[in-house]
Amino acid sequence: MKAFQRFFRPKSADSLPDSASALPQVERRNFISFFARSLPFVVVGLVAAGNALMNTKLIAAESTPSSETQGDKKLKQATFGGGCFWCTEAVFQRLKGVDQVVSGYSGGHVVNPTYEQVCGKKTGHVEVIQITYDPSIVSFEKLLIVFFKTHDPTTKNRQGADSGPQYRSVVFYQDEEQKKTAEDVRKKLDDKVFNGKIVTDIDPLINFYPAEDYHQNYFNDNPGNPYCQGVVASKVRKFIELFGDDAKD
Repeated sequence: MKAFQRFFRPKSADSLPDSASALPQVERRNFISFFARSLPFVVVGLVAAGNALMNTKLIAAESTPSSETQGDKKLKQATFGGGCFWCTEAVFQRLKGVDQVVSGYSGGHVVNPTYEQVCGKKTGHVEVIQITYDPSIVSFEKLLIVFFKTHDPTTKNRQGADSGPQYRSVVFYQDEEQKKTAEDVRKKLDDKVFNGKIVTDIDPLINFYPAEDYHQNYFNDNPGNPYCQGVVASKVRKFIELFGDDAKD
């Protein structure tokens, strides 16, 4: 995935025009004078806003509830790692009962990791998706079956050409019920559905950090990306073949 990614990164802020230099020369002096007088207040405001944003993100990442309520619906969450999160996100976005899918990073020791850091294979993080779903429509067991059957759970730290610890197969459980269900499903499928032994880990969810904005909804937003055409699309087709009755319209 990393090989393709460099062609699709958003442009950096350095490529944007400088608004001050675009002003007429006469107005530019007034702009600079105003900016200099206002700078201390701007800096104080930015620091305060940055601290508030960081605190909010850390709280959200470290305390990921297994359920939440939206209107009359009591929704729950599940967190899976099964290779590139562009693939797993695209699959579960199409499953009935799934309300939201967020791509992110879990299982490592680095706070608020970047995609580049995770690709460096030293953060301990895995590319994951966090699924918010309606248990009255789709069960956690069903989510697990879709998860196991739409990736290869028999390969250690690899999915196809994507290799490294960030691609390991793992279920991050959020309570004891999820842990037991995951263990039961893994045992039931092991050596009966796949040609090799399932190596999927079942670990407690300690943290979840949403990935950068450009990773979210990636397949839907970038259908022409070569990786999406060659890899993600095949995962989606496999999901439709196996679980067509459970797919959203």
